Amino acid sequence: MAKTHYKLIILGGGPAGLTAGLYAARARMDHLFIEKGAEGGQILLTDWVDNYPGFPEGISGFDLAEKMSAHAKRFDLNSMFGNVISMDLSEPVKRLELEDGGSLTCNALIICTGARPRPLGIPGEKELTGKGVSYCATCDAPFYRNMHVAVIGGGNTAVQEAAHLTKFADKVTLIHRRDELRATKILQENAFDNPKINFIWNSNATKIQGTDGVEELHLRNNDGEESILKVDGVFVLIGVLPNNEMLPLESLKADDGGFIPTDLETRTAVAGVYAAGDIRSKEVRQIINAAGEGATAVLAAENYLINLS
Repeated sequence: MAKTHYKLIILGGGPAGLTAGLYAARARMDHLFIEKGAEGGQILLTDWVDNYPGFPEGISGFDLAEKMSAHAKRFDLNSMFGNVISMDLSEPVKRLELEDGGSLTCNALIICTGARPRPLGIPGEKELTGKGVSYCATCDAPFYRNMHVAVIGGGNTAVQEAAHLTKFADKVTLIHRRDELRATKILQENAFDNPKINFIWNSNATKIQGTDGVEELHLRNNDGEESILKVDGVFVLIGVLPNNEMLPLESLKADDGGFIPTDLETRTAVAGVYAAGDIRSKEVRQIINAAGEGATAVLAAENYLINLS
């Protein structure tokens, strides 16, 4: 019978999970790394990563994910592909139920299930993602030097990212469905004072169009009037959605957005359970801090397991 109990299970294969797997494997912990699809998480949606230390020329998202995976496997990462559909964290031994009907147990669990960008859900968005449609200005702004880009959103992230884009783009048009921004006042003031930022109010995007890249953004205002904005890129910044469908959110004391709060050592409200990467309740979601949290989680889990002995 195949082994079904491990001291540590790492759930999720993005940068947090892969780093946690690297640390667990290198420490020769009794571990299992579970990913339901391709390893890399949202890195795989990023055409080019220009801000990860150690790659001065930049690296494609696919290649970075591949290198992270290879690094962990060099230390004999114990991994499996599987889809966890539910879990019971109420006992010291945690139980994970798999889609194929099987189950696994562990003494410590690191949740690295990540998040996904909240999409607009309009024609052209999916087809042009990575070809002019982006969900991260911090990641992709340098590719739009001397161009005209649109930012869709009205909260802190959208306004901050619009300001960041002005360091590269010639013109940034921020489109918001209401007649005033939701961002904090100081961010609004800075945006209004920035000559590179223009605003289109009371409008929603209805279609993104282009052949090999973004060329047009179709808009409809609240009066039903339609217009077309010629742009080279569209940044959709209306929030992210946590991948939390399999998690007992009440036990983990999830925040209003469904993300998991932790302390500085990535400990959740449940003893022996840790959260790292984009599933954590936090402000900054970048590859580098996800990787750091993955390492922190393993070290915290290792200490927890030692104290159980």
